Amino acid sequence: MIVPRVYPFIVIQLINFMKVAVVQFKASTKKEDNLKKILSYISKAASKNATLCAFPEFMMFYTNSSQTSRQLANLAETINGNFITTIANAAKENHIQVVGSFYETSRKKDRVYDTSFVIDKSGKVISTYRKIHLYDALGFKESDKMASGSKISKPVNTSIGKIGMMICYDLRFPEMSRSLAVAGAEILIAPSAWVKGNMKEEHWITINKTRAIENGCYVIAPDQVGNIYCGRSLVVSPYGKILLDMKKKQGISFVDIDLNKVKQTRKVLPLLKNRRTDIYPTLKV
Repeated sequence: MIVPRVYPFIVIQLINFMKVAVVQFKASTKKEDNLKKILSYISKAASKNATLCAFPEFMMFYTNSSQTSRQLANLAETINGNFITTIANAAKENHIQVVGSFYETSRKKDRVYDTSFVIDKSGKVISTYRKIHLYDALGFKESDKMASGSKISKPVNTSIGKIGMMICYDLRFPEMSRSLAVAGAEILIAPSAWVKGNMKEEHWITINKTRAIENGCYVIAPDQVGNIYCGRSLVVSPYGKILLDMKKKQGISFVDIDLNKVKQTRKVLPLLKNRRTDIYPTLKV
């Protein structure tokens, strides 16, 4: 008598890891010097098989308090200018996606947009976002030199997931991250230049963790270091775990993103699903 073999049922969970490179550096006041550094980081990220390379806010150049709004506006470029075109060519050559920001020319006199961008592996700019919350707080007034954007950009599909774009001070406004999450964002990327100050690092860490937890998504926040900025570039998991903290060092670090974690977290902690949008408007102000 032949006894048939019994094979145990094995459940295999597909793991969808994508490597992301996060860059933290001290931008100089010279655009050309920063661009050379950016291109080097893109090449290094690609050599380590990263799918996407994320840069901080003001990567184009550091503007100090003595620089006038007109001087800043004269250095700004359009999305088709040399700065973005050069980065886009590097993205294409290295077959890697790039996220960052630049000073974009504005129609308003002596004002620029603080604009973030997403470039795909073919070198195409697939999304831009103009910062809507200008840092007019704690003794600073970005509106003296910048014009605010007028809309939140829709999340964009990339090979690491659906990305929602924010910039620095935007992180303090939960309505924005929630809007992006409801629109489908699985990852929030916030190029930042977080200014040093009393309790500022504590705010930075708490806010990034909170945005991840309340939306069940990854938060990737590359930050400037040096000059007046605090560093501490972060990547936070959908459940609020800090996966990367670059402290005060300049350089490039890598972290794996797993979209299964987003799905799992949103299933066991269904904050987006449990919202009572039918009741919230009943609060009269």
